[in-house]
Formats: sequence, C-alpha cells, structure tokens
Amino acid sequence: MRLVFFGTPAFAAHSLRALLERGHDVAAVFTQPDRPAGRGHVPHMSAVKQLALERSLAIEQPERLREPAVVERLRALGPEAIVVAAYGKILPKSVLDVPAHGAINVHASLLPKYRGAAPIQRAILAGDRTTGITIMQMSQQMDAGDVLLQEESPIRSDDTAESLGERLADLGAQLIVVALDRLARALLEPRPQRDADATVAPMVKKEEGAIDWRRSAAEIERAVRAFTPWPSAYSSIAGRLLKIHRAAVWPAGARAAPGTVLRAGGDVLEIATGDQALRVLEVQLEGKRRLATREFLAGKPLHEGDVLGR
Repeated sequence: MRLVFFGTPAFAAHSLRALLERGHDVAAVFTQPDRPAGRGHVPHMSAVKQLALERSLAIEQPERLREPAVVERLRALGPEAIVVAAYGKILPKSVLDVPAHGAINVHASLLPKYRGAAPIQRAILAGDRTTGITIMQMSQQMDAGDVLLQEESPIRSDDTAESLGERLADLGAQLIVVALDRLARALLEPRPQRDADATVAPMVKKEEGAIDWRRSAAEIERAVRAFTPWPSAYSSIAGRLLKIHRAAVWPAGARAAPGTVLRAGGDVLEIATGDQALRVLEVQLEGKRRLATREFLAGKPLHEGDVLGR
C-alpha cells in the first residue's frame, strides 16, 4: 500500500520500520521540526527522522499542518492511507480527508481508556495491571475514532515508562502491519468507542515529577517508574535537586513527618511518606552521576532525621 507516515519519537520509529520491512511504499515521512535539546540547546532530530534518513525517505517537517501547501503536498504524494504514531500534533480534517482509507493511528492504550498524549505514564501512575495497543481510524476528536484492532499487554511491577513503552512500541508495530493487510482485503470491522467510558491522559509536565511526600509510598513508587526517563521523580535536600530513579515500598518502622529520612546507612535509605516508607534504591544528586544507594550514602549526603523537600 502507498502510505504517508506521521510520527516523531522512538515509539513511532518501530512502526515505520515494520511498515518498510513489510514492503509498503512509504511515499514520505512527516515528523516534528528539529528542536533544541541538551545543555547546548543544539537542534535535535527525531528518532523517526533519523530512520527516514537511513532509508532515504522523503522527509517533511512543517510547523503547521493547516497550511494549504502542506495539504497540496499530501495530495501530490497520493497516499492510499496515512499511518500515525505519536506524531505530536492533531491532524486537521483537510489532512484526514486526503487518502481514500483516511488516517490510521497506533495508540498506546486500550481505547477509550487514556485518550491523549501520555497513556503509558498515566497507566503506570494509576497502578493499572494491563494496558495495550489500539489501532484506530482517526477522526477530528482526539483519539475518539473507531477501533480497528486491539491487543492487551501486562504492566509489570517493575515497569517504567521506558520499558513499557518499548514493549508497546513493538506490539504497535506488529498490529499496524496486520491492520493494513486486513484493510487492503476489506477484512476490518470498525467498532465505535463508548465515549461514556473515556478517560484522558494529558501530556506530562516537568513539575509533575516533584515528589509530594505526603502521598503514599505506593503512589510515589509508581511516580518514580512513570516518570522514567522524563521528567524523573525528584525532591531536594539543602536546596539541591535529588532525583530518585528506583525505589520500593517498605513498611515504616517508625512514625515521622513525610519526607523525613528514617534510615541512612550501608545500602539502606528509607524515607517517611504519608503511608509506609519509600526505600530508595538508585538516586542522583544535582550535578552528580546516577548511583546505587550504597555508593550515594558513602559520601554521607543524608543522615537520619534530615527532611527532603526543603
């Protein structure tokens, strides 16, 4: 099938690679413009752009999709379908109407649950045990189109947004290939979503990573995993940023104000929360490298009775 692909991060690159390996004719790739990244604010190309360059595909990076020139370019490419995976912008009706088969989206949740930009993080934060991939026909409403295919995937107790995202990216790549094969043979039966069951998964903001120690240890531990690799779950000590990269829920041996260091020695760092304690397994002090607790505490940066978040 002749396709135009819309996608930006590594999650989307998995689907693009699968489409190419299946032999689809990808006429062009639309991806977000290069954005400044890192301390030097050097323009950084997306994972999808990198793959497109490797495969010598035509690349389009418009700032606005509503521009008439963008729609005309799409028409000139003549796609039978548009495939979208984590592109980062809503496609306007003028774009959706170009191909005969419309636009088909790879979404990392079991729609109508978690419509929006951050379904993986929101599922981990909620403590869900399962999630999955939905292949859907796109409409003008965000993630509200008819479902074409779905498949569940477990959320493991140690899953981060990164590890779960990697598995879902693989699953999404498998399902989009199946969906297009069935679409070409008219074997797909679109199923409308139940809007009454819909939940929203808004984009993650950096400030969400700030740990509120009054919350339960279980909630904080889920936040540590949900915000890996970005924006990380973080607190502060003596005015310095402290990122927590791995942690576990631990029964509190003593009552103390949330954020208080209960134990700090050897490979044990326990912090009081609103319910039980959080045992920190991997941590990073501002300006330092990521360390296991034993290495971190060897420099004696924390002591029993210290309070985080100050």
